[in-house]
Amino acid sequence: MGTTQLESVQEPKYWHLKTVLSEALDSDFAVGEILPNERELAARFGVARATLRQALEQLELEGRLQRRRGVGTTVAPPRVGVAVSTAQREWSGGGAVEAWQPVDCTTAVAPSSVVAVLDVEADEPVHIVRRIRVAHGQTVAAELLYVPSSSVPELSAIDAPSGPARARAVLRELHRLGLDGQDRSVELGSARVDDAKELDRLPGAPVLVVTTRYLVEGGTAALSVATYRADTCRLTFGDSGDLEISHHEQERRAS
Repeated sequence: MGTTQLESVQEPKYWHLKTVLSEALDSDFAVGEILPNERELAARFGVARATLRQALEQLELEGRLQRRRGVGTTVAPPRVGVAVSTAQREWSGGGAVEAWQPVDCTTAVAPSSVVAVLDVEADEPVHIVRRIRVAHGQTVAAELLYVPSSSVPELSAIDAPSGPARARAVLRELHRLGLDGQDRSVELGSARVDDAKELDRLPGAPVLVVTTRYLVEGGTAALSVATYRADTCRLTFGDSGDLEISHHEQERRAS
């Protein structure tokens, strides 16, 4: 990393410092590498530690950095592409390549908002499958999949206890259904306590909530609510997720 003159810059110092740091991350550091401590960085760039913290916080929000407990601030891996095209015909997020791992399965009454979508009775228990998605050795998403009993009528005949084995049994039965299509929506949200724990984030941290309704014979066979870390994921639309434009590269060209 080199030094830079910030005094004559019209934009906020922390914002310009963020751009300089982003360039340095590309040229001087590898993914997973730990950054020097705040005191060293502040001295190297000739800024107050408060200014440095603002720049680091912005880079973390943009997914360039990760602050890990007991480790420090590290260079983040590239964002994980999240396919949200409704052209797909796969259960729960787009297929095995996304490394979804079953965690648990319970039977309980679903929230009222889910009940309305599934078109079940308000007091009717449904299967709730919980899964996580792992990329680069890190959990990047947590999913709740709500499945009415009518979608998996043969499940009772399967000898599967609770937990991951039960979750796999429900998923196996779902795969027997012929999926007609799906409706999907994406919105920005805040991490709930349970999701924050799974994702190693603080409650209230920004997340992407992808809600998918799976359709079979004109009805809703299941509803997925997947919560993705907003700092590690990018959404892709269409058949290919290869298109990616570097935000900080655009900043450099505009400056």
